[in-house]
Amino acid sequence: MQPLARHHSIFFLIMRRLRAPLVLLIVIMAISVLGLTLAPGPVDESGNVERLSFFHAFYFMSYTATTIGFGEIPYSFSDQQRLWAILTIYMSVIGWAYTLGTVFSLLSDRNLQQAINTQRFLRAVQRLREPFYLVCGYGETGRLICEALDQMRFRMVVLELDEGRIGDTELQNYHADVPALCADARNPEILEYAGLRHPHCAGVLALTNDDNANLAIAIAARLLAPRLPTLCRAESRETAANMASFGTRHIINPFEKFSEYLALALHSPAAWQLLIWLTSLPGTTVERHRDPPRGEWILCGHGRFGRFVVEAMEQEAIPVTIIDKEAPQDFEHRWVQGDGTVAETLLSAGIEPAAGVIGGTSSDVDNLSIAVTARELNPDLFVILRQNQIANNALFDAFDADVIMVPSKIIAHECLAILTTPLLVPFLNEMKSREHEWCTDLVTRLTDRFGWDVPTVWSERINVSRAPALYRRLMRGVEIRLFDITLSPANRDERLEMQILFLHRDDDHHLVMPDERTKIRAGDEILLVGNASARSQLDLTLSNEYALHYVLTGIELPRGWIWQRLFKPAPTPR
Repeated sequence: MQPLARHHSIFFLIMRRLRAPLVLLIVIMAISVLGLTLAPGPVDESGNVERLSFFHAFYFMSYTATTIGFGEIPYSFSDQQRLWAILTIYMSVIGWAYTLGTVFSLLSDRNLQQAINTQRFLRAVQRLREPFYLVCGYGETGRLICEALDQMRFRMVVLELDEGRIGDTELQNYHADVPALCADARNPEILEYAGLRHPHCAGVLALTNDDNANLAIAIAARLLAPRLPTLCRAESRETAANMASFGTRHIINPFEKFSEYLALALHSPAAWQLLIWLTSLPGTTVERHRDPPRGEWILCGHGRFGRFVVEAMEQEAIPVTIIDKEAPQDFEHRWVQGDGTVAETLLSAGIEPAAGVIGGTSSDVDNLSIAVTARELNPDLFVILRQNQIANNALFDAFDADVIMVPSKIIAHECLAILTTPLLVPFLNEMKSREHEWCTDLVTRLTDRFGWDVPTVWSERINVSRAPALYRRLMRGVEIRLFDITLSPANRDERLEMQILFLHRDDDHHLVMPDERTKIRAGDEILLVGNASARSQLDLTLSNEYALHYVLTGIELPRGWIWQRLFKPAPTPR
């Protein structure tokens, strides 16, 4: 349905609901006017009975029936006309009372409200003239992503089935209005309303709590907008496999992703610390975690989350004991049937000599109870807790676990890394393959320079649209090194507060922590970490010919026409 058709549907819906009262008002007006023309008036000087014309009768009823303002025109009425006027007054009051009651009832009609909201939503989406992301699902994950995107000045369009959550979008202090619609995102027509085919749509995020809904969104996006990046949440392997079968590029399972983090933490704690620091939400501070110890571990809960954890432990050859109320299907590991919140069960599983415990059930209360009981039995335990609801933050913060796994935060971190800095993913993959000593040295260097506040991570591509000044120089054969662009355009004796992490080249010759003497080529893509001020100054250097010339030579180009003629700039060094 096109927007014009939707507008017409609202009009006809209103007219259908008001058909009866409007017909009643018309009938009352017609009877009243007719009666006034037939009622005998006073006798004039010639002895003739005066009667109202249709015009005067209609004029009289127009102001009398709507305002009850009474005035006898064009002459004083006779008793018969006054009697009829009394009847018409009461008839009009009844008609208008019925009409107003219908109008008030119509205004509270959910179908009409939905139609009006949809029309307003359509207009808001059509007016967007800057890149935006279509967020399907405004739960905990969707809210975190929207807040992070808003901090980075990206626009969002939200689809959510829960009307209460839609209201939350208006309560949040976003920098720009967020078009939001209470609708089922599985409907392809709704996705089109939300801008799936909009020329400025930058990506689709399927973040609902229903795997089937996310699958439907992924299929619709793949067929209707195949070039758009689509990020989908999937908590079951079957759904993830289905999404992958038709080419969904980014599938995020929070349990699988955390198991990868856990395996990395056990294998290379420094790489894990660096990953957390680079991918956390902007505006937060990362606390340095205690490195997970190797030894015997106890897992409480062998559901979807627990199975991924067991696989991560197997990958790192870590022995694990499973506690579950039902016998696990996996009998290759030692298991104890029971409740992990009970001390006797934990003792039977060997909690006293254990190195760590994982509370991985679907209940936040049970996970906290497991952690408290386990810490009382073994104060040195490394505790990992699964937190299912962000609303329980205060409880989990009060316990001070070593690691808290929050599915919504994991998905948000991964989505932001993919959407805002695509180059971060290959860098992290390269980092995972490096030696522990190399990762430790890198973490120390970066955190000593920038602290543990989550830094700004971004990428720059050397092309005519992203770096026009630098690109034109390279096309003229000028040799420019990575070191040159790290200088401040305000004072080239100072370095920008940033670090080049990764250099991606089209010939698959990629460099991790490249040497600053490396020459830049057209088409290179560079991953950087630093602060927001360094990013804005680098943008100036890459795009402004005067700033770039100063950075390269130390000479400020004259900017006015007269000064350009008087002072010829020195040739750029090659």
